[in-house]
Amino acid sequence: MPRIKIDMPDNYLFTTEIPVRISDINYGGHLSNDAMLSIIHEARIRFLNQYQYSELDIEGYGIIMTDSAIVYKAEGFHRDTLQIAIAVADFNKYGCDLYYLLTNKQNAKEIAHAKTGIVFFDYQARKVVPVPEAFKDRMLKET
Repeated sequence: MPRIKIDMPDNYLFTTEIPVRISDINYGGHLSNDAMLSIIHEARIRFLNQYQYSELDIEGYGIIMTDSAIVYKAEGFHRDTLQIAIAVADFNKYGCDLYYLLTNKQNAKEIAHAKTGIVFFDYQARKVVPVPEAFKDRMLKET
């Protein structure tokens, strides 16, 4: 099976910093893959919060993650501070992709590239809905 490659965008809408906790470290002594996905989730929550959105309410609809991919570039260790830059791209009828560039703040080394696909979801009707135009317009305007 070929290796996964994520084509990262040039422009990012948001950056946050998250420290690597001791509970994020695996038996190999470095940042674990499950913790990486949790860190990405936290960054996504912070990104949405900057627009007064949440995963349950973006212009009246929630989101669900349809896929995720992480390409590891370097190890992360306890007490590292990760800078996570987020971009939004690849809009389709029902969703889009969020891209995450994770960098070690102390040495500027890229730790990982990640992508999560999301679709918009009406939790009351229990069905996928089109991307809210206000969200799409806002993201494209800032890119």
